[in-house]
Amino acid sequence: MRALRRVGLGLAAVLLLALLWELVKAVVPEDGWSIGDLRVLPRTTDLAMPHVPEMLSRLTDPLAGASADPLWLAVLRAGGTSLRIAAVSWLIGVVVGFALALLMTRFALARSAVLPLVVLSQTVPLIALAPLVKGWGAKLDLGDVTWQPWMSVAVIASYLAFFPVAVGALRGLRSPDVLHEELFTGFAASWTQTLVRLRLPASVPHLLPALRLAATSAVLGVVVAEVSTGMPGGIGRMILEFANFASSDPAKPWAPIFGAVLLGLVAAGAVGLIGVGLGRFRRTEVSA
Repeated sequence: MRALRRVGLGLAAVLLLALLWELVKAVVPEDGWSIGDLRVLPRTTDLAMPHVPEMLSRLTDPLAGASADPLWLAVLRAGGTSLRIAAVSWLIGVVVGFALALLMTRFALARSAVLPLVVLSQTVPLIALAPLVKGWGAKLDLGDVTWQPWMSVAVIASYLAFFPVAVGALRGLRSPDVLHEELFTGFAASWTQTLVRLRLPASVPHLLPALRLAATSAVLGVVVAEVSTGMPGGIGRMILEFANFASSDPAKPWAPIFGAVLLGLVAAGAVGLIGVGLGRFRRTEVSA
């Protein structure tokens, strides 16, 4: 019942957003509303804000020509390509982030040295990293393995995914009470035994939200990386290509945007299934 309630609330939020969109179109003037040179509300013309039914009906139209696949099918195919890359980038981010969290939990000196660098890493924009990673990947010598463009996209997206895992896992691994840690020390438990039997179970309420946030960050990173590197076949490249129709067919560019939103929801929902088997450790889940 709790899961159904969450699904119902999510659908209600989507419906409310659509109603708010139409309300803004009905109330706000077509030229928007400005105070001096500052634009407070956007333009509401059909070119700037198409009607919601028009955007949804556009999904059923053929992509190009009467015999072509419908637009929604093309969006799903592109989304599937991006989702597979996002899954790889999420795995890379989880491994790197959790390894850093273990290192910072084990050594206080490492925490003082690494944590500021982890936070500082998120100030570097992906657009600046994308050409560098793509160029470095093309120069790698991996023997019989050829560096593919999707590998560069996965590495770039993992740059966003590792951060919430590193911070969330660090908070979780350090969350046990001092009394519990002293109890394990009194029983002469090793650091590994304390990690497995105390710190890891205690980290679950902190780690699960971080994993979901990492999944959505991986999707965002993949979309941005596809745009920056020009990799074809993904939802990011489709967003870039469909942007050319903004003036002639304003409802069409929204199709891949809806696909990207759906991609993020699917990724977060798939990662949320991990928590099903960890119910006894999720007494109080902490927000990421």
